[in-house]
Amino acid sequence: MTEFSSLALAPPLLKALTALDYATMTPVQAQSLPAMLAGRDLIAQAPTGSGKTVAFGLGLLQRLDPTLLKVQALVLCPTRELADQVAREIRRLASAIPNLKVLTLTGGIALAPQLASLRKDSHVVVGTPGRIQEMLRKQALSLAKVKTLVLDEADRMLDMGFEEPIREIVGKTPPSRQSLLFSATYPEAIRAMAKSTLRDPLEVTVAGAVEQPAIEQWFHETDLARKPAALAALLLQHRPESSVVFCNTRRDADDVSEALAEFGISALALHGDIEQRDRDEILVRFANRSCSVLVASDVAARGLDIKDLAAVINYELPPDPDIYLHRIGRTARAGSAGLALSLVTPREMPRALALEKQQGAPLRWQKIPSLDAKQKNALLAAMTTLRIDGGRTDKMRPGDILGALTGDAGLPADAVGKIDVFATRSYVAINRTLADKALNRLRAGKIKGRNCRVARI
Repeated sequence: MTEFSSLALAPPLLKALTALDYATMTPVQAQSLPAMLAGRDLIAQAPTGSGKTVAFGLGLLQRLDPTLLKVQALVLCPTRELADQVAREIRRLASAIPNLKVLTLTGGIALAPQLASLRKDSHVVVGTPGRIQEMLRKQALSLAKVKTLVLDEADRMLDMGFEEPIREIVGKTPPSRQSLLFSATYPEAIRAMAKSTLRDPLEVTVAGAVEQPAIEQWFHETDLARKPAALAALLLQHRPESSVVFCNTRRDADDVSEALAEFGISALALHGDIEQRDRDEILVRFANRSCSVLVASDVAARGLDIKDLAAVINYELPPDPDIYLHRIGRTARAGSAGLALSLVTPREMPRALALEKQQGAPLRWQKIPSLDAKQKNALLAAMTTLRIDGGRTDKMRPGDILGALTGDAGLPADAVGKIDVFATRSYVAINRTLADKALNRLRAGKIKGRNCRVARI
């Protein structure tokens, strides 16, 4: 294993790595960082969880001049959630660089505050292509001093229709820039973009995440009409604490979540037609265990920071075996075991055979268990979420909400789960059996000395 200390990194970056307890490099870091630090362009095919964010974060920070308060690095991401994660990691890596500023510019939130933020220059901008394009057209953002351009999750950005905005953005950066392209898959569209954007790039391929734990994979043949019941039967058999069901269309995501609800399974749909505030609430509920199953399209789920995901289920096999591998790679994170289940109709068999050919081993097939009527309501979420109309702009803090619940409301502390405070709203997970009591007490009392509207969602 290669240590970060073997690289010619600036002392502040080495100091931050030590503070973060990052000692040895992952394969993608070891293969890509020497070329990045030498200023070379790069194409890296690497899965989620392989350490690519740290790799390009160190690469772009090494090239920055902290005394020049201009945008010197631009990172493009497909989703707001991924952009937020990337910006957080870059700030952590830059913690020992005085006054280094990282700005996030994404869609789904108000434009005015971001325009105001741009009046103060930043060193690094992390954003989604649509919002960056909008800022450029308003002449609120200049990329004239960009030294490093990063295209993160490039395959998904193209899937989401961002090719035209990306090309416009690239055209606003200096030809002398360094370009780094990261993608979980490497289809022809990515090859074409790389050819027009990068100069003599080094190509790095990482086959799997670091020390990839075993993912138990099972395939289940079923008829199209029986799919919803088959899915419910599998969920009730395995009872994962949290799972993502992947659908290939938005309509399927809605239909499947509604069908699961009829079987007493806490499920929510996530796809591109959902408004940003509703999307935020869905993700809050899934993360705080108020929802057991997230039914999502590939595009909607990309970039989500889902920890401890017990199972991934393919309601329909994707057309590309690489997408299948990326889907199931969301389970078995952080060294834990994972479970991947796939429902396959007769017309999907060619996809299953293509997957078998890619994996070089026979797929494991299993019969679908019978659905016992007595099992209904066996997968209700343990928690319920309360929404409070008050947030950071009201000086609301998690401790204020916890204090109101354990103080005036009289709830035991272990009945209160994750608390999320946003700008104007806050969310708290409550043990399902005590949710009504918490709701009534909060409505009758005060939080931080003020009355707040509280609703169960």
